Formats: sequence, structure tokens, C-alpha cells
Amino acid sequence: MSNPVPSSSRAGRFLVTGDGTQREEYAPLDWTLLGSISLIWGASFLFIAVGLRSLAPGVIASARVLLGAGALMLFPAARRAIAPVDRSRVVIIGIVSQAAPALLFALAEERIESALAGMMVSATPILTAMLMTAITRRLPGRVQQVGLLVGFAGVIALTLPSLSDAGGSALGVFYVVVAISGYAFANVLYPPLQQTYGALPVIMWALIAASVLLLPLGILGLPDSSFEWGPVLAILALGVVGTGLARAMHMTLILSLIHISEPTRLLVQSRMPSCA
Repeated sequence: MSNPVPSSSRAGRFLVTGDGTQREEYAPLDWTLLGSISLIWGASFLFIAVGLRSLAPGVIASARVLLGAGALMLFPAARRAIAPVDRSRVVIIGIVSQAAPALLFALAEERIESALAGMMVSATPILTAMLMTAITRRLPGRVQQVGLLVGFAGVIALTLPSLSDAGGSALGVFYVVVAISGYAFANVLYPPLQQTYGALPVIMWALIAASVLLLPLGILGLPDSSFEWGPVLAILALGVVGTGLARAMHMTLILSLIHISEPTRLLVQSRMPSCA
């Protein structure tokens, strides 16, 4: 298949984004995807914790992105070529939203509880909206601003007691903050790429880039790991379902979540399942 030709407005520009294409209320299929992703990514933090029982963080990170890329490669639509002008953006997405978070979450869960990590990641949609506002220089409406403030306050209310109760490590918390910042930045870059290529090719090639980057860490972590069925099966599920299929499902919702035009959509965004 020939490479698509990017629009002239995007050529030569790296930091570009786009508006969502869905203006109407969520359809039943959208809500089904939203609920499915919530369940999958909610379990992903537990899978990481189980994997850490016998596997080094580098092995977990490398395995999950490799498995995720492998799962998506089974779909012919995912193997669509990316035009050279867009490949650097896809690589950056692979680094900030795949490779770095995969490693950082594994490192973080050596220091903090998986539940705390999951609650902190719920701030990703709010950070995404803030970045979109800064980049596009378009303030959301008053209702949306109130919704963002309420969502941010909710994240703080959920996180602070857990930090105290779990004795969370400051370094572990820092790892999570860096990871969700990468997710937010990648969410800003996704829309024009997804509009051109579709969800599957963008996420698959990003996972391939992450796999190349993390493979050396995975190899280096093998001497510190041991084979146990529980952790291995947990990472298998994390990679194929949580990192591959669920991320592809997530990308089908990104465009409609990036452009907030209704109070209802803001409410959905504030409860959007966060990446794991």
C-alpha cells in the first residue's frame, strides 16, 4: 500500500494536534468500549504487581510492549505504512506513551501499591485537556473549566490519603507522574495521525518503536528474573490485552475526548479510564 500524503498544514511541523470528529453524544458502542477499557486497565496494575513477584521491571516492560505489538500485527489494518514525515511523531509517541510508562510503572510498583498507581493515573485526561488548552490557546468553556477543577480535586482527594496509608515512596510517585505526563503529551499528538492512518497502525508502530528501545533492558533483566506461571501469565495478559488490544480500543475514543464541546463529554473525559 502506498504511503498516505500528509496535508501541507502538517508538513514540517512536529507539535500538531487536531479536533475531535465526534460531536454527538456517545453511542452504546462507545460506552461499551469505555467500560471494557476501564476493566482491562484497572486490572493491568494488578498484573504488574503479580509480574514483579518473579520478573525484573525491565523484563516486564519489554515483554508487555513486544506482546502488544505482536497482538496488533495479527490485524491486516494495523500494518498500514506510516509516511516518512510522520514517523518521528510515531517514534516519540512510542517513547513517551509506551516505552517510558511501561518501565516507569513497573519501577513505581516496586515502591508503591498498585492501587495508588492506578488512582494517580486517573489524572491523565485532565493533563491532556490542560495541554490541549496551552497548545491550541483555546480556553474551554466555564462549565468545562469547573469540570476540570472538580476532576483534579477528585484525583488529589483520592491520592493523598492513599499516600499516607500506604507509606508511598516519593520516588515511586515521581515515576507515575512522569509516566502520566507522557500519556497526556501523546494524547495531544494522536488526533492528526489517527485521522490519517487510523488507530491500529499508529499504536502498532509506536509499540514496535518501544519494543526496540526496551529490548536491551529486557535482556539485561533476565538474570534477575525467574520463571513462575502466575507472573508469566499475568504479563501475557498485560501485553496482549492491556497493552495491545485495549490501547487500540482507547485510540478509537481519543478524538472525541480531545475536543470537549459538551458538559456531558467533559464528564466522560473526567472518568476516562487511564492507561496502565
